Amino acid sequence: MSVCTVSDSLLFISSATMDLGAEHLKIPGSDERDFALKPLDFKVTGKETAEAQRPTWNNRMEFILASVGYAVGLGNIWRFPYMCYRSGGGAFLFPYLTMVLLCGLPLLFMEFSIGQYTRLGPMHALARICPLLKGVGLATVVISFVFCTYHNVLMSWTLFYFFNAFEATLPWTSCNNTWNVVENCSSGFPGNTSHLQSASQQFFDQRLLEKTNGIEESGGVRWELFGYLILSWVIVYLCIFKGVKSTGKVVYFTAVFPYFILFALLINNVQLPGAKNGILYFVTPVWDKLFEVKVWVNAATQVFNSIGIVFGSMISMASYNKFNNNILRDALIVTFTNCFTSILAGFVIFSAIGYMAHIHNLPVDNIATDGPGLVFVVYPEVLSTIPVHQLWAPLFFFMLLCLGLDSQFATAEVAITFIKDEFGPQVLRFVKREELLTLAVCIVGFALGIPHVTKGGIYVFQLMDHYTAVVSLMFLAFFEVVAVCWIFGVSRICLMITRMLGKTANIYFRVCWGLLCPVLVLCILIASIVQYTPAHYETYTYPKWAEGVGWGVSLVSIVWIPIGAIHEICSNKGSFLQRVKTAMIPTLDLDADYALAEKQNIDNPAAENLMTSVA
Repeated sequence: MSVCTVSDSLLFISSATMDLGAEHLKIPGSDERDFALKPLDFKVTGKETAEAQRPTWNNRMEFILASVGYAVGLGNIWRFPYMCYRSGGGAFLFPYLTMVLLCGLPLLFMEFSIGQYTRLGPMHALARICPLLKGVGLATVVISFVFCTYHNVLMSWTLFYFFNAFEATLPWTSCNNTWNVVENCSSGFPGNTSHLQSASQQFFDQRLLEKTNGIEESGGVRWELFGYLILSWVIVYLCIFKGVKSTGKVVYFTAVFPYFILFALLINNVQLPGAKNGILYFVTPVWDKLFEVKVWVNAATQVFNSIGIVFGSMISMASYNKFNNNILRDALIVTFTNCFTSILAGFVIFSAIGYMAHIHNLPVDNIATDGPGLVFVVYPEVLSTIPVHQLWAPLFFFMLLCLGLDSQFATAEVAITFIKDEFGPQVLRFVKREELLTLAVCIVGFALGIPHVTKGGIYVFQLMDHYTAVVSLMFLAFFEVVAVCWIFGVSRICLMITRMLGKTANIYFRVCWGLLCPVLVLCILIASIVQYTPAHYETYTYPKWAEGVGWGVSLVSIVWIPIGAIHEICSNKGSFLQRVKTAMIPTLDLDADYALAEKQNIDNPAAENLMTSVA
């Protein structure tokens, strides 16, 4: 599809024809594909037909659990504890909680409001809110889909460990295996300063990955991981193929079960010798770190990555809510639960690291490590030494599987929602059933994940993660905040909230949206650019061509922002300044939308009862 074709499609929002005789009308409670609309002319024509309802969550608990499941993921288990350890221990909690209060909670509430009010996916919702920056919506769809193509590779690794954990002797505890490099292997934990590798590290490198020397050497496909990647996508498909109706049931287990395991592991770990030293290392503040800009940037990126702002998933999931669902309550629950889980995971991980330091007579800072290594190298080593490891090892990796699947559901759903919103009637005429559309998205995601399960796949994975979750994210965050908070305006956001909740947002949210969020995001973006470092994996430095590929991955999402702006300006009439002013006028008519939503509630008592039950 050409750039012009895609850009043109940004101007169309489809829906069932009905004659309402008003300009700029759209029912928040209906599916946008039920109206035939002209570009930038939201006049609805035709006669009323059978009203096609957008699917909704069965109850508010399903939405909360789905949002919590998406926000709480693998990053809470490995990234937050390491960032806390590297950025001043307990002192890191101050910038982290500050960023949660000034950016995380307000922006999550904002995204929930956009999704629930418009009842559209991120692309169409943001296109109606700010036509000039409509490309931000498509950019969020692209970054979410790119993310889900390589995130599911982590699920294939988790499945590999899960099935290996049932062996009588855990395979990562010994150096006497065919994959071990015996002269370089230590059956204990040698620490970060030693030239030796632990048996657990060699299991990860030589057995799981069969790692090559660099991204230049693909080494062929790892067929075991290829099979596990298929299995992980099959699991994802079976959980989302009925949309929110099936996902809403699955999250009752996948979002709740990890907490039982985390608490059980914490109770077990704190009784181990040396656990106290690990916990003290985790929480002891190094106050000088607060004066380093990088610590604040790390705190902000952790908040955005963890809560899942800017990926479009929160807008997409909120679009399946009832119109007057209490999203303020939901935003508070999701934000608090996410913070609590991060801190809980920190205690679990560092109590285990303290135990490892004790039994190997090493300092704690010689054991802590970043990224996947924390859960696929260090913690498996811990599991092999604690009592009843035959129980704890499978449970730990099953917990990781649940955490990863919840995030995978939400990111895959963004792409599916976009296709249904933009091309629904045309696609359904071709594939006949929505289940087949979901299957097609999963197949494409699987195909794009294959490079990650080659023997050089870890280098591809690290490159994609760096340029997607780090570089692109802050660009999208800045333009989304500008589009909604400054161009659409805080007053309009408050009006949407008043229509849905019966009361406006308080002064705290208004100040955050109007001033603090945009300024903080801009400062973080500038700091990220100034302190930019190329991607690397352990001691491996990527060649220049690989860095170019990484920037290409970033541009795949970012490029839609200027393309959308140029297309919108060229489509308008008048002088350049007049075109820009026109492009900044939202096509979302709040008064008309609210009146039609109220009429729908009156005409549909069943829907009204459902809304009342969750208020």
